[in-house]
Amino acid sequence: MAPSQRSDNILWLPVTDSTNKYLRDNSGGCDNLSVVAAGEQTAGRGQGTHTWHSEPGRNLLFSILFRPDGLAAGELILITCATTLGILDYLREKCVEARIKWPNDIWVGDRKICGMLIENRLDGTLVTDSIIGIGFNLNQTTWPVDLPNPVSLKELTGRTYDLHEELACLAEKIRRRLACIGTDNSGSELQEEFGKYVFRLP
Repeated sequence: MAPSQRSDNILWLPVTDSTNKYLRDNSGGCDNLSVVAAGEQTAGRGQGTHTWHSEPGRNLLFSILFRPDGLAAGELILITCATTLGILDYLREKCVEARIKWPNDIWVGDRKICGMLIENRLDGTLVTDSIIGIGFNLNQTTWPVDLPNPVSLKELTGRTYDLHEELACLAEKIRRRLACIGTDNSGSELQEEFGKYVFRLP
């Protein structure tokens, strides 16, 4: 299957090693808030040395390019706040209440539905761009035994979802939140709302 460019500025790839890497290598030709998604990642990464497991064609594996306007390096947390809150917005529309495990995993109850890896590039004290990699468990229902607590949206609701339709919806929620960064009082408002949903494990 050849890559297909959709009208919502989402590029779908059948297989890639990492959507973060693909977007980083090709960011020069991409607009702000462009999205690259893959049906399968062969080298998906999580935080630190962790890998991200996903059955091919079952889940949402994508990266968003964000070019903030005048965002200082000391305000990088706002990218995390906006992205995680956008994911919570999406889940709330599905009647699923979720929380944010510090710094950027999304949990429903005591199970993880989404993880993120954000890679930033700086020019002095300013952020030039961020690649926001997201793995969202959508339709998968069986998991490797060494994963301690995964859950998918299908397991929570009993429905099977169309990957393209759901990514368009989820990406729009995140884009709206990211676009607020830099507007009046956005920083304090994002952090205040983020604080309502974030928790840390003991």
